[in-house]
Amino acid sequence: MTSSLTSSPGRTDLMFGSLLPHRKDTARRVSVLYPLLKHLNTGTLAFAMFVAVALLSSTHGKDSEARASAPVIKTEVAIDNFSFSPHTLTLPASATVTWTNHDNVPHVVASADDQYQKSAILKSGQSFSHTFVTTGTSYFCSIHPRMIGKIAVR
Repeated sequence: MTSSLTSSPGRTDLMFGSLLPHRKDTARRVSVLYPLLKHLNTGTLAFAMFVAVALLSSTHGKDSEARASAPVIKTEVAIDNFSFSPHTLTLPASATVTWTNHDNVPHVVASADDQYQKSAILKSGQSFSHTFVTTGTSYFCSIHPRMIGKIAVR
């Protein structure tokens, strides 16, 4: 059985769903791929897709594990009885500190050396977080300036 892939003026290229006239370069591409395509069946294609998905998911899993192994350090500082507890923290770079107001009065967490923008007014039960990447900072409550604390970043 032989097939002919000659172009005719009124013929359309059905393989690519085009309504444009059949072109010689398309016929050349099909004639090169035809010996390969005639040996493929649904099972072979399903197997090839299974292998591709398995390879993609195994490499994606390694990336996820690498990201998951990087420690994310979160530390809580309580604002209570007009003081910060703990008063001093020593943390690695990229650690996040969350201040939570447990007092019945509002407080504002502000950096003594302007390394980060101060918090909004924290009412009782509200929190403010900041991730530290620089060497260290002192902080205070801008409403009650005698309230001070220190973050040391290594």
